[in-house]
Amino acid sequence: MKENVDHHVPVLIVGGSLVGLCTSLFLGRHGIRHMVVEKHAGTSMHPRGRGINVRTMELFRVARVEDRIREAASVLADNHGIMQGGSLTGDDQEWLFQEIDPGGALARFSPAAWCLCSQNDIEPVLMSVTPSLGADLRFSTELLSFDQDPGGVTAIVKNRETGEHSTVRADYLVAADGPRSPVREALRIGQSGSGDLFHNVSITFRSQMLPHVVGDRRFIVCYLTKPDADGALLPVDNGERWVFHAPWHPDRGETLEDFTDERCVEHIRRAVGAPDLDVEVTGKAPWHAAERVAERYAVGRVFLAGDSAHEMSPTGAFGSNTGIQDAHNIAWKLAAVLDGSAGPGLLQTYEAERLPVARATSERASARSAEHSHPGYEPDPEPGSASGAAPAPEAGPDSAPGGGGGGGRQGGVLSVAMGYRYNRGAVLGADPDRPVVPERMRLCGDPGSRAPHMWLCGPGDPEPKSTVDLYERSFVLLCSEGTAWRAAGRSVAEQLGLPLDVYAIGTGPEADLIPANGGDWTEVHGTTEEGAILVRPDGFVAWRSAQAVADPAAVLHEVLTTLLDRS
Repeated sequence: MKENVDHHVPVLIVGGSLVGLCTSLFLGRHGIRHMVVEKHAGTSMHPRGRGINVRTMELFRVARVEDRIREAASVLADNHGIMQGGSLTGDDQEWLFQEIDPGGALARFSPAAWCLCSQNDIEPVLMSVTPSLGADLRFSTELLSFDQDPGGVTAIVKNRETGEHSTVRADYLVAADGPRSPVREALRIGQSGSGDLFHNVSITFRSQMLPHVVGDRRFIVCYLTKPDADGALLPVDNGERWVFHAPWHPDRGETLEDFTDERCVEHIRRAVGAPDLDVEVTGKAPWHAAERVAERYAVGRVFLAGDSAHEMSPTGAFGSNTGIQDAHNIAWKLAAVLDGSAGPGLLQTYEAERLPVARATSERASARSAEHSHPGYEPDPEPGSASGAAPAPEAGPDSAPGGGGGGGRQGGVLSVAMGYRYNRGAVLGADPDRPVVPERMRLCGDPGSRAPHMWLCGPGDPEPKSTVDLYERSFVLLCSEGTAWRAAGRSVAEQLGLPLDVYAIGTGPEADLIPANGGDWTEVHGTTEEGAILVRPDGFVAWRSAQAVADPAAVLHEVLTTLLDRS
């Protein structure tokens, strides 16, 4: 260990915005002490990054913060659709989709639901929880430098209020420090992708008249397409607080100083179609949409997460959700290595799993920006295309839930959000040649996919719980009652000193869990009464056997030692 160290923590998180705070939450749920350093004085003040998809809400559900987040998001709970039109006062508006989950079909896939919660609302919720989970949160604290050696990472940080420097020694560092990540730059990690897509200025404003213009149209966002007055209008409270994203063209010599209050007011009035609309500008912030993915996710003991690892178009809200799911993936793996359950080789699977997901998702996000004609986005025309818009992904019957109606431009959203697969990494038996994001939603227990959702009850439990609720702090083995798998799982867990929960499912006296509503757990999970399925702490299927084996304890021992680098 380095001498003259002021603080020692197992994990140092650089960046205390949404992804950094989620990394803190997930590490804390595993009992891992850590420090978060954030150069800004507090959490985000600007409403942005608000679409939380179903998979991310599952993670918050298991981490016991779902209810708090929904409470913080309650003011927009009835906003569901995306509109497009020349203005709000003409007769040319259309719903790109009006319901996120028409008919409630999403319930077949998940116990959770989509949520609209702005970053400035969700970050305080996370901050209220993480200190009790072992987090040392330090705002107004900037990372100045770091270096690593075989035993850990030594970082120099500066308190921006006092100017005091201190040395932090950590076993590992997670960089959630944004798209211009100093950590990524210091590691000399390159990026691939299309680069900058478009630029906007986000204008927050107040208007008492606008709710009367909007009426009962409860949209998530409305794309307004009038020439020279296009933009995206978003409600903050469905009352007097709003956000307008105005296209910004720095490539044409436009500067931020050109966006005077007077210009912004006039632009919003023309876009809305109400020349006398009262508009009080309360803030302006530039933002840049880009498609970039880091060529590596880790160097030694340093890992990238969130925008430091990938940038993607905001259409579809894939960027922040992908970042939060990065955090969840690296958190359980760091916890397993730090508590001795796994060898360091497990950490190498972080890049193998998350990098392909980011590439596939960023491409899909760019395609959706073209599909929705996002203001400011002018994609290069594709060969044979007059409009330059990317073709809409084909929608199958299983792609509609959560995507807002299934057909056309909404098809396949759920596949991106939660149907992606880990074809390589800490999984055994995955097909490496299958697409990372399938065309159709399919969650049926395949290794590398998110384990299926179904409702189960414990003997005497008054309320059922989802299989999703079983997965957080340990591997889970599911098997049928009366088979040798249950005893084998408990024996192997004791031999290896691993946390492993084993559940025998059935309707008899030996069952640990009983399927609710007469469901067949083997059919849902793609196995048989003689088989078993092993699920990771993050809810992804690690391995599956569809049949009985001669020595289940030996098989499980080999599977777990391989997955956890315990050889």
